[in-house]
Amino acid sequence: MTFRALITLAEGIDDLQCVTLIDVLRRAGIEVVAASIEGRRMLTCARGTRLTADGMLIDVLAQTFDLIVLPGGAVGAQHLAAHQPLQQLLKDQASAGRLFAAIAEAPAVALQSFGVLRQRRMTCLPATSHNLSGCTFVDQPVVVDGNCITAQGSGAALAFALTLVEQLAGKAVRAKVAGELLA
Repeated sequence: MTFRALITLAEGIDDLQCVTLIDVLRRAGIEVVAASIEGRRMLTCARGTRLTADGMLIDVLAQTFDLIVLPGGAVGAQHLAAHQPLQQLLKDQASAGRLFAAIAEAPAVALQSFGVLRQRRMTCLPATSHNLSGCTFVDQPVVVDGNCITAQGSGAALAFALTLVEQLAGKAVRAKVAGELLA
């Protein structure tokens, strides 16, 4: 079975997080669609890296994904939080019981504003945890609570990506990908 993951891209997303997520998920054989919420495919990340999205989010809204991931980055997370079609897509993903995930600022800024963290254990960049309400902040690099996976920041990006692989494809695939990364 081929799993499908949507990674949402916006101006100002974190370079390392975004590229790590795309790379690790693709190494696991997961079909990754990196979709821009902006009016263009070419985006500039927080540290100046230029990325070209596979397509536009608006064009994949009707598609079903096994996983939707929001990278962090202070500016990028704000852009993601303000995007209404993404908000509805993520709410639908959460209510359908499919996986959704976010790292660094994105859990406290976007997921919090979307209302999908209620009664959940989660984590985020500790400096943004003051934005949280209705959920329990856990000071760990990666936290899995049902279909919600969150991570603290760029230092946790690889562990986060491998956890996403495990949640989708199982421990054996995670071990295989992790082994390739260390070889």
